[in-house]
Amino acid sequence: MLATEVIFAALAGAMLGSFLNVVVYRLPRGESLLSPGSHCTSCSSSVKPYDNVPVLAWMWLHGRCRACRAAISPRYPLVEAATAALCAGVVLARSSAGGISLGVLAVLVLVPVALIDLDHHVIPNRITGPAAILAIALGSALDPSGEPARLIACAAAGGFLAVAALVSPRGMGIGDVKLAGLLGLLLGASVAPAMAIALVVGVLVGLVLLSRRAPGARRGVGVPFGPFLALGGLTALFAGHAIIAAYLHHLT
Repeated sequence: MLATEVIFAALAGAMLGSFLNVVVYRLPRGESLLSPGSHCTSCSSSVKPYDNVPVLAWMWLHGRCRACRAAISPRYPLVEAATAALCAGVVLARSSAGGISLGVLAVLVLVPVALIDLDHHVIPNRITGPAAILAIALGSALDPSGEPARLIACAAAGGFLAVAALVSPRGMGIGDVKLAGLLGLLLGASVAPAMAIALVVGVLVGLVLLSRRAPGARRGVGVPFGPFLALGGLTALFAGHAIIAAYLHHLT
């Protein structure tokens, strides 16, 4: 039975990943997510249904539009494959309906948020706002006993980054604050290792990028923090409880 559920999650994840590609491309541009249908961004020709199969279509088209032969970014199949793998992983890692629902929601939020922030240095409210409402609804309906802890985690994670944003507004945006709060709603106590991973990796990557620039060119260098929050969130989604347990064991 579990194998069937995992396969279903992977197939559904691949299809949802295809839609996430649309979100990543269109949402920052203010375009409709539903109309027009899938089309080539180079020649605007409609993509046939048989050329819209996640992952496989890119392979049999050799990464090119059937109509104009323009190159199609390998990001598209990678997003579809990654979303499929992550959704299947959630089903394998979690056993309760609440845990699976919040885990899949985390995947469907963090994948597009990371890419949009990486491309445009913005975390859209149109993703984090509805996701927060849905997270509270799912948590309250499927795991009501755990909802107070998730609300506390939301306030703690969001509050922590809010202080950072007040201290250094050029280094931390309000979108990062909202995403941190959303992670609390999705991960509960596991938001702690998620934040720690994001901060450590973010600082290390920032230092590496700064070290590669001339001293006079370092001012104004910005590194989007959303991808690091997404990395921390996805890591904590699968290993958060184990990380916390190992940390507490180390203390004792």
